[in-house]
Amino acid sequence: MYKIMTPGPTQVKENVRLARARECTNPDLDEAFIEFYRETCQLISRLLHTENETLILGGEGILGLEAACASLTEPGDRVLVLDNGVFGKGFADFVSLYGGVPRLYTVNNKKPIDPQCLQAFLEKDHNYKYATLVHCDTPSGVLNDIGVLCPLLSQYGILTVVDSVSGMFGEEVRVDDAQIDILCGGSQKAVSAPPGLTFVTISGRARQAMAERKTPIASFYANLGVFENYYEEKWFPYTMPISDIYGLRAALENIAGDTDMLARHAKIGGACRKALTDAGLQLHLESGFSNTVTVFDVPEGVSAREILQRMKEEHEILIAGSLGGLDGQVIRIGHMGSNANEADMKETMKALDAVLRNMGVSLKKHIGERFCHYLENNPG
Repeated sequence: MYKIMTPGPTQVKENVRLARARECTNPDLDEAFIEFYRETCQLISRLLHTENETLILGGEGILGLEAACASLTEPGDRVLVLDNGVFGKGFADFVSLYGGVPRLYTVNNKKPIDPQCLQAFLEKDHNYKYATLVHCDTPSGVLNDIGVLCPLLSQYGILTVVDSVSGMFGEEVRVDDAQIDILCGGSQKAVSAPPGLTFVTISGRARQAMAERKTPIASFYANLGVFENYYEEKWFPYTMPISDIYGLRAALENIAGDTDMLARHAKIGGACRKALTDAGLQLHLESGFSNTVTVFDVPEGVSAREILQRMKEEHEILIAGSLGGLDGQVIRIGHMGSNANEADMKETMKALDAVLRNMGVSLKKHIGERFCHYLENNPG
């Protein structure tokens, strides 16, 4: 069995696995499950510091992103797509799919989006129905400051759709303070449940925009409106994946009881980055490092594929390559959710050092030793 140290899916704790083995009822007919679903949605809202309603959808995190765009976009709508990464740019496809007109705001993908530069752009052009942005763009690990960017967009009357699938619960997310209209999350990242669920928080402004549409939403499954009055009418638009939701609830309760969650992610993320740079490896980003994933450039003379294969075969540890233009160029270590523990990270850092040295990479320091050093000297 491999140790999963990827930036999603992540390790799943035993109580989450056991929760998924609970006896099933009929989620369409048993009102006790409807109460359970609603209480789970309310728990998500509390953990994300919002009064907005949360909905859990039966599908992987991408469903939430598409559903947000499908529900807001009408033909001809101008939509601002903030692009400094693979998933940031990818929002344009969803906008186009539902007839919108995406305007890409493309900046350096090795840095977070600069609020001052964005404000200068918006002063000249702010006629957009909504804007999309990614909190942590996992392929590169770049972290955008949604707490500053979303209020800025709101000042210009622009609704915001935020993908925090890889950010939330490893980085702070305060939905109401950030004035986020639709926030999208997923089960398989820092939540540390199996893949298969997405959830969205929906503001009153977003609800109003959906209600005032002149054209119907061009989807059923990717349509947030079909859940309207589900609780009052004790009815779901489709059969809920009950076992997945039982597991999600257990994972969320783990988060609710984890008072050191954000501090631990920051401590481990910082130690990982420092250990790699001390060893002479090059972090891919120039700034804007997320505490959920560390990304470094593949050293000269070796391949990403061989590094990953050796980690898997020689040490039974799974780390990841990347996507798009970064495929084969970088290695990603996922220290999010259940992965963000000192024991597994120490083992991963030690194994990475051994693999690179055996491949002939000259390292200035021992990665594992430097990682331990920073942990010991930063008690948190």
